[in-house]
Amino acid sequence: MARMISREPTIERLATAKSLLLTPFGLDESHLTRALNEIKAHKVDEADLYFQYTRSEGWSLEEGIVKTGSFSIDQGVGVRAVSGEKTAFAYSDDISEASLLDAARTVRTISAAAQTKRAKTATQKIAGGRKLYAGIDPIATLDSTAKVELLGKVEKLARAKDPRIIQVMAGLAAEYDVVLVARADGTLAADVRPLVRLSVTVIAEQKGRREVGSSGGGGRFGLAYFTDAQIEDYVDQAVHAALTNLDARPAPAGEMTVVLGAGWPGILLHEAIGHGLEGDFNRKGSSAFSGRVGQRVAAKGVTVLDDGTIADRRGSLNVDDEGNPSQRNVLIEDGILKGYIQDSMNARLMGVKPTGNGRRESYAHLPMPRMTNTYMLGGDKAPEEIIASIKKGLYAPNFGGGQVDITSGKFVFSASEAYWVENGKIQYPVKGATLVGSGPECLKRVSMIGNDMKLDPGVGTCGKEGQSVPVGVGQPTLRIDGLTVGGTA
Repeated sequence: MARMISREPTIERLATAKSLLLTPFGLDESHLTRALNEIKAHKVDEADLYFQYTRSEGWSLEEGIVKTGSFSIDQGVGVRAVSGEKTAFAYSDDISEASLLDAARTVRTISAAAQTKRAKTATQKIAGGRKLYAGIDPIATLDSTAKVELLGKVEKLARAKDPRIIQVMAGLAAEYDVVLVARADGTLAADVRPLVRLSVTVIAEQKGRREVGSSGGGGRFGLAYFTDAQIEDYVDQAVHAALTNLDARPAPAGEMTVVLGAGWPGILLHEAIGHGLEGDFNRKGSSAFSGRVGQRVAAKGVTVLDDGTIADRRGSLNVDDEGNPSQRNVLIEDGILKGYIQDSMNARLMGVKPTGNGRRESYAHLPMPRMTNTYMLGGDKAPEEIIASIKKGLYAPNFGGGQVDITSGKFVFSASEAYWVENGKIQYPVKGATLVGSGPECLKRVSMIGNDMKLDPGVGTCGKEGQSVPVGVGQPTLRIDGLTVGGTA
């Protein structure tokens, strides 16, 4: 009987990437070497070619019917040369030897000094990578009929939960992303990245008042993840949020104790702390955390990580967009700042090693230091004990969006689900609560850390300088003292 021989995952991914991004266009590794040698004919510190093939599909349901279905394929190559702090970049959606060489000659002009001797061809090495998710095409894991039925199931379930649910919206998205990176030092790396997401939004109405609730999740796997039990869980959360807000009173304003729930509220950590720990802001001295490695920046017990190596997570990567393996980076340990997250250029200029955080939205964008999955480790307190410790204050188990000013560290966040607490007892839901503060200051005011650390359900997208990438966040239940709440009362 013939046996199936499986290849090592790194080799497997490389074979997939070549079959989609090189072979159909009559290219092989010799063409990549030639293009990189064209760039290296002028002195540069770094150069790379980034090929990408993306196939994506989306379905959305509204008013009981699937109203839209979209499908797209995008492919291209980005060519970059870096000299000192300067970067030259060209990209094309035409993958061919001519456009590759044309882009290579364009970017090498960043360094005018031509070398007298011919650039040496670097010895080729295949970058080591991780095996964090299966190299599958998630779009093919369910047929179209089953996708439409899945969304119909969401609609039916939500309406059956409560007669006050008057509208249901649901979206299903799947993406198959294949990347190939060739670097001037001879490194060749590839990744095959599946990504799926299901989102649920409901509108509830009572006595003329309407409120919204939303939920959802996903990750780097196939659509079979969305079992009936998983769908019901998302629907329960969305309906609960909408019905809770129907009874919500205006949120009080002022300085008070705030307890954040576990999981998705880690978005505050991502915005208020994470962005300030990205290498580019710290190299330029524009972050509130610049030059503070080794110093206390948070309360004891606060340990923050950026970890791109968690299996199947939305923010995880086998290799980053520069071909470096993802890593588990400890940023803050027991309140002490340990380091920043880095791409290749900022790491070189700061005299440290890359941390596997060079990320870009697509082949048409430049890489920069970006978060993957950013979370705080758990402590030793039961969540019930933390809520019971509030004399007067706010408990916010769920969040909307937020934003931060990197230089000052100041942030503004809106709570999508929050409760007023007095003498350790939850009194009633409140609406319109915004949390205002400074990231570095907020970290010092953490007074209790829960033992219930959890990651978000797989919905995060992070924006920076016009580029969006999928990310993960997480944290345990946290008590923060003296946080400013902007309310509506």
